[in-house]
This record gives sequence, C-alpha cells and structure tokens, in this order.
Amino acid sequence: MKPRIVVFTGAGVSADSGISTFRDSDGLWANYRIEDVCTPEALRHNRATVIEFYNMRRRESLTKKPNAGHLAIASMEEWADVTVITQNVDNLHEQAGSQRVVHLHGELMKLRSERNPELIYDINDGWEQSLDARAEDGALLRPHIVFFGESVPMFDTACKIVSAADILIVVGTSLAVYPAASLVFYVRDRQVPIYLVDPGEPDTAMIRNPLTHIKERGAVGVPQLVEMLRNEFAK
Repeated sequence: MKPRIVVFTGAGVSADSGISTFRDSDGLWANYRIEDVCTPEALRHNRATVIEFYNMRRRESLTKKPNAGHLAIASMEEWADVTVITQNVDNLHEQAGSQRVVHLHGELMKLRSERNPELIYDINDGWEQSLDARAEDGALLRPHIVFFGESVPMFDTACKIVSAADILIVVGTSLAVYPAASLVFYVRDRQVPIYLVDPGEPDTAMIRNPLTHIKERGAVGVPQLVEMLRNEFAK
C-alpha cells in the first residue's frame, strides 16, 4: 500500500523559481503596501491599483518555471499517494506535474465574480484582466485570491487531507500565517512524522510529532528528502 504523503508548501518553495514574496525587500511587493493591494477594502476603493498589481504578478509568473523542489514533490507520485496543499497562488506545482493541488489562498491565473465566489474563470490567454471585465452574473471580476481579512474556503478540506496523512512534509513556510500554519496540528496522531524543509527557523514549538528539520532551501532540501523517502518506501 502506498504511503499517503501530504506536502504543505509556502512561498519558500517558489522562491528558487524567482517568485518574490511580500516579505522580500525587492520584487513586486517592495513598492506596495499589503493594505493597498491585498484587502477587500483596497479592491473597493482602489480597484485600478489592485487589478494592475495582479496583472503584473501574472505577467511575472509567466516567466517562471518549476524548480527542483517542485519537480521532486511531483516525482513522489510514482510510489506514493501525494496531495499538495499550498499557500502559494502560482501554478508551479501543476506545471511540475503534481496531480492533486489544494490552493489555500487562491490561484493567480484565475478570476472570479465579486458577487458569486463559485463563478471562477481560468485566464487562458495571456495575463491581463481588464478593469471592467465582468462575470456571467453581471458582477465585476476580481482576482481569485484570498485577501487578508477574508476566510480561507479550502481550509476545512485541507484539514481533512492532513488528518489522513502518513507523512507530512512542510516546505518553505514560516508557519506564521494563520489559519494555514495550524494545519500541522491536524495530523491524526503523535506518531506521524513531520519533515520541515526551510533554511530559517519557523516556529515549531507547539509541534509534538517526530520532527526532522532540513535547513536547506526547497530546491536543495526537498530533492534530498524525497530521495531518502523513496529509498525507504519504493522497495
């Protein structure tokens, strides 16, 4: 029976592909405050700025490719039952070949109705959302992004997935953004091992499961971990 592996990823897994985060001192986020581009209030009062910002993020993302970390995660599907839960809004996991990806914070290459969150549309041609684009219900379209202050609709689904895991791998997250960071507490018992790949010092004080911390960037540490697990399980 294949092991059930859940991989929980944050911005660090995409950093080696050149995608900047709002914690970086350079890149797209450096010239914007979160309050101006990533809140419901910003969308209401500064719609043009928000739409422009996410257009720029899409244009940037189209120049990026999966790195060795993304590819290693996808490769585990050869011998394990793998689900990726990601805080990232890029589609690099999908590009790498991962078949089951749950996006907690939305997807950059999708838009949705401002009125009906179930009306979601792929951006299949280019990167640009026009300012007055509308959904079929007549409402203006908005980025399919979970803004700060909004609920995380896929969180309950993610909790159920984590609760069924035989192994939890956490990659490139500070474990500081909630509710996503609390996923580590949903493993079904204290015997489930947790592997953390991050060069920093995420807050792990509350984790009581067996914990292995690989202090490497995702593109380096994930392939190392996957090779170790493959040798253990793919016999």
